[in-house]
Order: sequence, then structure tokens, then C-alpha cells
Amino acid sequence: MAKKRTIPKNAPDKKLADLNPDRTDSTGELMTTDQGLKINDDNNSLKAGERGATLLEDFILREKITHFDHERIPERIVHARGSAAHGFFQVYKSMEKYTKAGFLQDPSVKTPVFVRFSTVAGSRGSTDLARDVRGFAVKFYTEEGNYDLVGNNMPVFFIQDAMKFPDLIHAVKPEPDHEMPQAASAHDTFWDFISLTPESMHMIMWAMSDRAIPRSLRMMEGFGVHTFRFINAKGKSHFVKFHWKPLLGMHSVVWDEAQKISGKDSDFHRRDLWEAIEAGAFPEWEFGVQIVPEEDEHKYPFDLLDPTKIIPEEIVPVMRIGKMTLNRNPDNFFAETEQVAFHPGHLVPGIDFTNDPLLQGRLFSYTDTQLSRLGSPNFHEIPINRSINTVHNNQRDGHMRQQINVGKSSYHPNTTGGGCPFQAKMAEGGFTSHEERIDARKVRGRSKSFMDFFSQATLFYNSQSEAEQNHIVDALCFELGKLETPAIRERMVGLLAKVSTSLAQRVADGLGIKVTKPQEPLNHNFGADANPKDFQNKPAQQGIDKSPALSMANTRKDTISTRQIAILAADGVDGASLSKMKAALEAEGAKTKVIAPHGGMIKNAKGADIKVDMSFLTAASVLFDAVFIPGGERSAAALINEPDAIHFINESYKHCKAIAADGQGSDVLKASFVGSKKSDGVITGEKALEKAFIKAIAQHRFWDREKVPA
Repeated sequence: MAKKRTIPKNAPDKKLADLNPDRTDSTGELMTTDQGLKINDDNNSLKAGERGATLLEDFILREKITHFDHERIPERIVHARGSAAHGFFQVYKSMEKYTKAGFLQDPSVKTPVFVRFSTVAGSRGSTDLARDVRGFAVKFYTEEGNYDLVGNNMPVFFIQDAMKFPDLIHAVKPEPDHEMPQAASAHDTFWDFISLTPESMHMIMWAMSDRAIPRSLRMMEGFGVHTFRFINAKGKSHFVKFHWKPLLGMHSVVWDEAQKISGKDSDFHRRDLWEAIEAGAFPEWEFGVQIVPEEDEHKYPFDLLDPTKIIPEEIVPVMRIGKMTLNRNPDNFFAETEQVAFHPGHLVPGIDFTNDPLLQGRLFSYTDTQLSRLGSPNFHEIPINRSINTVHNNQRDGHMRQQINVGKSSYHPNTTGGGCPFQAKMAEGGFTSHEERIDARKVRGRSKSFMDFFSQATLFYNSQSEAEQNHIVDALCFELGKLETPAIRERMVGLLAKVSTSLAQRVADGLGIKVTKPQEPLNHNFGADANPKDFQNKPAQQGIDKSPALSMANTRKDTISTRQIAILAADGVDGASLSKMKAALEAEGAKTKVIAPHGGMIKNAKGADIKVDMSFLTAASVLFDAVFIPGGERSAAALINEPDAIHFINESYKHCKAIAADGQGSDVLKASFVGSKKSDGVITGEKALEKAFIKAIAQHRFWDREKVPA
């Protein structure tokens, strides 16, 4: 049968379009599966009840995700840009009260781990400093098998149901007609999707915050995102949320800085992680859990199964139960970082799933993706993916098989192999799924308890410091200001008004538009036959007005370990001034580099050589955390006449960094924009200059500089 020829209604040359029978235009058409079956609901997976498990028989979900999983070869469809390291995990004390997971029992046991950090939207060659979610995936090589905790640096996600994941990623990826922009969400298709998907508003607050542009992979939190289960030896279940808390604190860069770092060193995060580990400054995170008794499942104004919600730490505190240390870089990037295969379905006894519909879809998607990307069902035999246990089962053959199985039995039950391998009893560590009662109708739908889209978005925004709120406003103005379709911009501002009227007004002012009332109800979130009135958003009181844990302003600020400090100098520098500060900074774990007008060596005031680490041509202020200008009359004069040195100082000041000057170094500050300004974080003329500078660096940034004078 001949293929139907479809001519796009807006084709500039219909005769030319008619020559290509494969060209289609979906304008005005009804949605179908790849088999031509019309789809009634493209937003909800098939579940055993509205809050029940997703059913394997959902052929529409499987078709959609299977196609999505195989869309890119061989690069990961998402999380393509990654960096990784080896390390170990140790629990502080036995968690047997809550879970029988072996690696969470003995504080003396070091469980090997491999951790991969990544951006989500960009390709392998994109920049580390894109505004984006960061993947935070941990593979535990436990004695009971591999356990993968596959999370992000943000505790919530854009969508509630895995059915929408392909749509989300299609929307944020470069637009398909011209493949632009790369690794960026500031374009029409992404915000069109978000403006029609109000469940995303909580995540948008996180993604537009400073969390999306971390200073270092070593200085960001990690989250399991979903609610999981802990199961103890008695079969008792508790709900659990997973957290990683960085011991260096949480810190970010500013957007202007991120864009410039992308040009100066697009490998900034990758290099930072690698160099820290090579220098022995091993990154550390504490492993935290929020534990909720099963009987408290419906206690809160939010649904524990909703991946767009958090449990505020002020309501359920995070219990820190162990520490992870990364102490070894990969030997080969491709063999390890690129070929590692994570899957949230890689469990050990004592940890189990919940019916979170996004998690349920991921359980199918990850294995399917690895089959395409790594080309074989034997991807688990690649060294980085191998369990430390010997694998015994009846799986055989397949592309690139490594394991050599002896004997004639490849089936169960059998007698030819003596019945081996045997099934493991629970007492022998055999995994059994949590016995959850299921009594529900088979439906495509969403629980009404998922329908509060704005309360936690408001909580997040209200919990931010003044500077952080300003940055969210700026981020939204930047992103929405890049759009070519005014209607999308207007819809987004309307949704922002449901988060915060002041936020919406500030963004509208920045865009030069008015705040409009959002469309209600938004029919796009439900099936074609759903009654939108049944799903109107009903904001719920969260029990708290602000959550200090959500603001990075409240992070740890008592260390300068691994911070990069620029020392600006030229011939004639005061050698004692330079050496004294350098020694004080490095004694606190900071890294210093001497930046000069040229490479090689400079002479101090007494004629001795000082090694130059970088010239102003190869250095940039955005690659450093703070700046020091030592004394020396000739050095100061040279720097004053060096435009790049003055720019270096001006930009550091603009980005709110700590700046210190000793002796004639103060003259260089006076010649810059800093001038004689009295500003926090600018230290001159102090008797204990080193001590004051170290304290200032530990504060990370001095955001008051961003305020416009009255």
C-alpha cells in the first residue's frame, strides 16, 4: 500500500513538499501511538489506582519511553556531560532499626563507591557552567550486590509522571528545526512546555536559583529525589528521603561569572574535581535520611509519592548517618566515567521502591537506555559496572559476553546442574519486595493529592535570602527575555503570580510586560476526557512559612579549604608581603597562584626570582575565589598601568569576592573601580591582614555590593 502523502498546510512550495511522502505536519491532528492508535491520555501512566504502582501492561508508556531511550547513540540522551571519581562510604552507626541493608550496619566497613556528576541538557562537549540541574549518581559496590542511588543536586523534579519525561527533555533540548541553543533552557520550546505544566513551578524555583550554577561539584548537595522505603529484618517499612550534605558547604557562582567561565574554561567543574583529588583534598559528603513511619504516610499537606515535593527539614529533620569520601580519579575516562551504567532498580535487601509514578517509569527506562547506549544486555560485565560478588544466574550469551559459564544447565529448575544456582532464602540475603496491599481500579489518572502545584514553590522562594531572590528574578528575566513568542512569556508571568505576586511583578517589570491572570484550569495536564474542574489547584499550608535549610546563605562558612586565590604581582613586589600571605592561605588549605603581566619569573624588590603561575593573558578573575595584591612600589605601579590587572580587580569586586591589599597594593585598588569604597570583603590596612582575609574568603561572597545605591 502506498504511503499517504501529507503536504504541510504552511509549506512554502506544496509541489516540493509533495515530493517527500515522509514529511508530516501534526497541525490539527489527533495524537496517536507509533502504530496509529489514537491516544486519549498522554499525561498519565496506567496505574493500579491513582496512587498505585505503574503497570507493566501500559504499552503506550513503554512505546513512548522505549523510543525516547533509543534516540541518541552512543551519547547519553540526558546527563551526557559528566565527571566522576572513586571513593568509599562508611556508616556512623548501625541502622538496623530501620533497614537490613548490609552496608548500613557496620561502621568499620568501607563500602567502595563510584560517583558521577553531570549536567542534564547539554551534549558531551557542552560547558560545565550551564544553568542546569546536576546529576548526582552513586554506585555502592556492596557485599550484597550493587546499589545505585541515582539522584540530582535538587530534591524535586519538573514532572510528576514518567509519561511526561520524553516531553520535558524534548522541550529543553536544542530546538529540532535548527539545533539551537546548546545546553540552555532559555528558548521557546522549554518555556512553552513549562508554561503549560504548572506542576513544574516548584522545580523552576530551584532551577532559576543559584543551585543551578554551583561553584564546584564538591560544594553542592545531592538528593535521591523520590521517596523510597527502608525495610528492617522484621519486615517493618519506613518511608525515606536521601540527602548528601557537602562538608565544604554549598556555594555558587553568579550568572555573569558562569557565562564567562564557560568561555575561559568550559571544563571548570571537571578540572576542579580532578585537581582537588589529585592534591589530596578529598571531597566529602555526609549521607542523610529523612525517615517517616509508614503509618504517617498521609500526615502531611503534601503527598510523599509526589516527586515535585520535599519534606521540609524543619518538619522531618535530616539524620546524618554516614560519610562518603572521594579519593581516587578514574584511570580512563571512557572505560569508567562514560561506560558506568546506573539504574534506580539496582537495589539491595532493606531498600525498596514506592509508587512514585516518576520513579516507576525510571525503573523501566534505565535498563532500556543502557541496552541502546552500551549495545548489549551484558553491560553489567564492563569492569566499572561489575558487582564485587560473583554473578550466578541462568542468563547466557548476548553481544560482548565476558563471563564463562561452565556446565550444561542454563535454566531453572534443573537436575543436570544439581539444581544450581539455588534461590536464596531471606535469611541468606535473598531480596524480597515489600508486601504492599493493592486494591484499586486500573486507571490512567493522577491522585488529587498531587494537585498542589504552587505552595512549595512559594515556600522555596520565601525561604531565600534577599540576594538569592534577586538572582531568581534576574534568571527569570534572562531566560524569558530570550523568548521569541510573547504569549509564552505572558503565560509564565501569570504562573509566577501564583507563586509570589512580588516575584511576578519584578519579572514583568524586567520584561516590560504586565502581569496577566493565568489560564485556569490548564487542560494540558489531564486526559482528553478529564474534567478539569476536578483538578483545580488547591494551595495547601505547609506548616511553616520559611525553611532556612532551603537557603544557601545558611550554609557552612568556616573554611577556605581548596579555594583558589589569585595573587597579583609584578617586578618589584614586596617578597615578604607575598610570601607571608601565601603561607597563611595555604596553611588553611587554600590554593594560591601568582598572576603577573608575563609568564616565567618576576623579581621581588630585593632581586630574587618569584615563579609566575599564570599571566593576565591566560588567567581570569572568574577562575578564582578571591584576590590579594601584595605591597611593592614598582609592582603596584606596573599593575596600575596594566589594564588587565585593573579589569581583574573590577570584575572580582563586581562578583562580590573578597579582595585584600597590603602596603602599596592599596594604590592599585584606588586606581580600580573599588577606589576608596568602604565595602565588606575589601580588606586593607589591617594589622592582622592574613586573618581578616581568610575570614572574608570563608564568607564566599559579599552580596550587598549588588544593591543599587539609593
